[in-house]
Amino acid sequence: MKAEVFLPEDYSPAEDEPFMNDRQTEYFRRKLLAWKSDIVENSSDTVASMKDQTRNIPDVADRASEETDRALELRTRDRERKLVSKIDAALRRIEEDEYGYCSITGEPISLKRLDARPIATMSLEAQERHERREKVHRDD
Repeated sequence: MKAEVFLPEDYSPAEDEPFMNDRQTEYFRRKLLAWKSDIVENSSDTVASMKDQTRNIPDVADRASEETDRALELRTRDRERKLVSKIDAALRRIEEDEYGYCSITGEPISLKRLDARPIATMSLEAQERHERREKVHRDD
């Protein structure tokens, strides 16, 4: 088990420190855990509000509008459920000391990219190549 890492509240990963040192790793671990916690909390709130809002609405237009809103909310929660699994995968990579490195090239993913998208598995260049190939094959 790893020792707990002290992380100042105003800490932000910097390019001039060793890549994925203990502080950077702890910073991203905390960021991922906070993101996951927010998603799970929002999901719980949605379930609770849907249980409370179950009612019979006599007006067809109002009922259709509420059903559309519910469908949109459920679709959003489904996307968030998939996001939670990506967050869990990123947390596993942290535990296995593989976090922050491109799954294609093995090169470090930029700190700016990781800060903006902490679940990133590819460097920006590898992601762009992947998306170009995907677009070409989709057009076939």
